[in-house]
Amino acid sequence: MTEPESAAFAAFHSHAFLGDGHEKSERRTWAVIALCAAMMAVEIVGGWLFGSIALIADGLHMSTHAGALLLAALAYAFARRYADDPRFTFGAGKFGDLAGFTSAIILAMIALLIGWEAVERLLSPVPIRFAEAIPIAALGLAVNLASAWLLGAGDHRHGHAHGHGHAHAHDEAKRIETPGGAVILEVFEDGVPPRFRLRSGIGLAPSAAAVSVETIRPDGARQMFAFADRGGFLESRDEVPEPHAFAAVVTIDGRATTVAFEEHAHAHAHAAATRDNNMRAAVVHVLADATVSVAVIAGLILAWLFGWPWVDPLVGLVGALVIASWSTALIRDTGAVLLDMNPDRRMADSLRRTIEADGDLIADLHLWRLGPGHLGAIVSVVTPSGRGEADYRAKLARFPALSHLTIEVRRAA
Repeated sequence: MTEPESAAFAAFHSHAFLGDGHEKSERRTWAVIALCAAMMAVEIVGGWLFGSIALIADGLHMSTHAGALLLAALAYAFARRYADDPRFTFGAGKFGDLAGFTSAIILAMIALLIGWEAVERLLSPVPIRFAEAIPIAALGLAVNLASAWLLGAGDHRHGHAHGHGHAHAHDEAKRIETPGGAVILEVFEDGVPPRFRLRSGIGLAPSAAAVSVETIRPDGARQMFAFADRGGFLESRDEVPEPHAFAAVVTIDGRATTVAFEEHAHAHAHAAATRDNNMRAAVVHVLADATVSVAVIAGLILAWLFGWPWVDPLVGLVGALVIASWSTALIRDTGAVLLDMNPDRRMADSLRRTIEADGDLIADLHLWRLGPGHLGAIVSVVTPSGRGEADYRAKLARFPALSHLTIEVRRAA
């Protein structure tokens, strides 16, 4: 493809599925590489000048650390360079996940080596030069903490944990004044199908039998909702269909109040769909090193003070298990992206509810991750109505994470 053709292709349909702050993350990674390289040079030269084999060994270890981070930096560079290359069908956003998967394999191998060495030293203890080993471990810890700070390890998007939080904004809660006090009405859908919830603001909550909500949509469609007591709050018995844009007539003890709900931009994206696995892998490398450094320092001090040489290999074994746990989680998550597993079942369910709210049927649905914060979807809709692709695309516009959407519409018999 010639350069003009490539430019025209990119202008027609961009496939640049890079995460937010991609270039900033790349700069951070190169900064940490520079720090590790400088530290490596100082330790190797210092060890050679002062005859410390331990210092040289730690410098060589720092070189492997810098090498793992170099993999992350190159992944950022390649993803940016090939972001609009038409040879990549769905963009280059997965370079980071590929690098993260490779880093996770390296971490697992490091954990095995540390564990093997720890077991050997438990069975055959070796003399430890405490006065030299402890300062080196402390120096390594300081470098790792500085690296973690540079990489932004405190940023919740890049943490080594693998929790399952959602980037999700609830519809705005509505405060309604009643003779018995204020109540709060909202559409609640955090991990569950969307339903109205009513709870007391100030005063006593009304009984379920005394509450009803009728929704009036822009096209004039109406739906009545009865409530049940869930202990601490009232909840509508029926789900609230998507989209959540309607007037709600709230009747409490015979008194009606109308409030308006508007459709807000929902991220509707699971943490697995938004996290930067490349940066996550870099942070895990740094935190794994820091964890081992802390464990080594503690083990060396205990062994030195109490004459327990077995403590040092024991804490090394514990550190190996921690690193193995982190690498396993990283392998699982990055592997799922590379194999195009569904990154967010909750979002897939929400897509299905949005399309099927008006009597249509989703015959086929594919959802996969294209890059950090970018999802692709293929939706096949069977409808008895005259709605077309543009109608369904407008319905799904409330999901900003859908960066690449293909819709097929078939008429029902």
